Amino acid sequence: MSGSHDHPHSHDHHHDHGDHGHGDHDRWKHDGVRVIPGNQLDSNVPSTAGMDRKAAINFARVGAQKLWAGTVTIHPDAKTGAHHHGHLESVIYVVRGKARMRWGEQLQFTAEAGPGDFIFVPPYVPHQEINASPDEVLECVLVRSDGEAVAINLDIEPVEKPETVLWVDPIHPAPKA
Repeated sequence: MSGSHDHPHSHDHHHDHGDHGHGDHDRWKHDGVRVIPGNQLDSNVPSTAGMDRKAAINFARVGAQKLWAGTVTIHPDAKTGAHHHGHLESVIYVVRGKARMRWGEQLQFTAEAGPGDFIFVPPYVPHQEINASPDEVLECVLVRSDGEAVAINLDIEPVEKPETVLWVDPIHPAPKA
């Protein structure tokens, strides 16, 4: 195989990395990719007792129009009150610990998630986050579908024993009893 090849473009590529005035090549410098160090998150966000929420990505910090992202740490045995996030979709990624989610009009459904698992919460679904461990902190990454923080607290009388909902589909059959 020889080094020559046949296609119709020049190999004289120009990459201008210098700072020569303020033209198009500078437009992304301060409006491009942003790195938010983990030790510089904003703790000035609504939280619940036993929980620490911190914002990483939102409109105020980086100009995000359609996303909110941050972390939540839930202390051992702690749980949120019942709430929903209005029209927002939420994704929770469990980094460390054991999460138990309850949801429904009476928080009658429950499911658990561990490190590496993702949890999806659709709009307007009443839910409660619980740290299912008595001695380990639950650490999660949280992403919402809007830059605004919406949390509507609900006065729900939870059912005593929630129904466990397993993830059952053609690839994940129900466990044998």
